[in-house]
Amino acid sequence: MAYQAVFKRYELKYLLTAEQKAKIVEAMEPYMALDKYGRTTIRNIYFDTDNYRLVRHSIDRPAYKEKLRMRSYSKASPGSTVFVELKKKYDSVVYKRRVSMTEEEAMEWVTGVAHCRQETQISDEIDYFLSYYETLHPVVFLSYEREAFYAKDGSDFRVTFDDHILCRREELSLESDVWGTSLLEDGMVLMEIKCSGGIPLWMTHVLSREHIYKTSFSKYGTAYQTMIYQNTKGDLLYV
Repeated sequence: MAYQAVFKRYELKYLLTAEQKAKIVEAMEPYMALDKYGRTTIRNIYFDTDNYRLVRHSIDRPAYKEKLRMRSYSKASPGSTVFVELKKKYDSVVYKRRVSMTEEEAMEWVTGVAHCRQETQISDEIDYFLSYYETLHPVVFLSYEREAFYAKDGSDFRVTFDDHILCRREELSLESDVWGTSLLEDGMVLMEIKCSGGIPLWMTHVLSREHIYKTSFSKYGTAYQTMIYQNTKGDLLYV
C-alpha cells in the first residue's frame, strides 16, 4: 500500500473541552470529512539517549529540535507494517521523514543491531541521526485514540483530535496492549491543525468565537516530565 513518506507543514495544537470539540466538529461538517479509518488507536515508541538528550533539548523550546519514534496505526503483529519516523521542527515548520518495515526490523536498525534493509535518502538521513546520537534506545511507549479529518476540497488542510493519551516505560512494543499513565485531564482533547499555509477563515471564526487559543503541548515532553524527570534529575549528566 502506498503511503506518504515526506511531510512539510505547520502543526498547531489546542487543548479543548468536550464541549469545545463538539462546537468545532459542528463547524467542520460542511468542509471536512472523517478519514476512512475512523477512530484509531495510535501506538508510538520514542527513542532517546541515556541522558534523555533529545527530550530535554525539546522542552527548552529551541528554534530547532528533532526526535525519532516508531509508530503503528493499529496493534502491530509479527510481519505487519510500522513506521520509523524522523521528525524535525525549525522556525515553527514541521518536517517529517518516515520508512516502513516490520517492528523487528525497525528495532534492530534503530538500536544498531542491523543495517536498514532499504537504501533511500530517508534511511540515509535516519542513519546519520543514529550515528550522531549513538546511544539511542526505546524509552517511552505512548498511545492515544485519534479521529482524523481531511478537507473535502482536496487541500492538505487536516484536523486531528487525540484523547486517552497514555504513556509508560514498560512493555515497549507496538504489539502490546495500550495502558499507562494519562497525560490529559478527564474530558480534555488535544486538537492539532495541520496545514502548509493559512488556516481557513471558517476555522478561525469558530476558534475566535469559542475562545480557543493555540497552546504548546508535546506528548513525549509531557510524558518525560510526568514519569521520568522527577526520578532521574539527580542522576543525569547534562551535556
